[in-house]
Amino acid sequence: MVRCRRGRYRCARRIENIPAVTFYEPTGGSPPSTEVVELSYVELEAIRLIDLEKLTQEQAATRMGISRRSFWTDLASARWKIAHALVNGHAIRMVGGHCSGISRGNGNQGGKENAKI
Repeated sequence: MVRCRRGRYRCARRIENIPAVTFYEPTGGSPPSTEVVELSYVELEAIRLIDLEKLTQEQAATRMGISRRSFWTDLASARWKIAHALVNGHAIRMVGGHCSGISRGNGNQGGKENAKI
């Protein structure tokens, strides 16, 4: 567990895979910004479950092993970061976090059971 700002421990979120590509950079148009927006694997997993798998918030929170409120916070953060990067021409880097049950790539290969990446 990781300690949060105010003393509570942050529960490890369960994610199903780590993306094979971890960096996106804008091309074309004006010169790209040097700012890089960091999107955690947890935030990316929240986007994947809601927007790609079309799960409800309750189903997605259950899959990640967290409350709906915690899930909503991760999802809102991910959506804001992605919108900020796309609108302002910033690069996006996927970074680790406090996760459990992860596997690399398409989710079919074995991975670490508990990890702070």
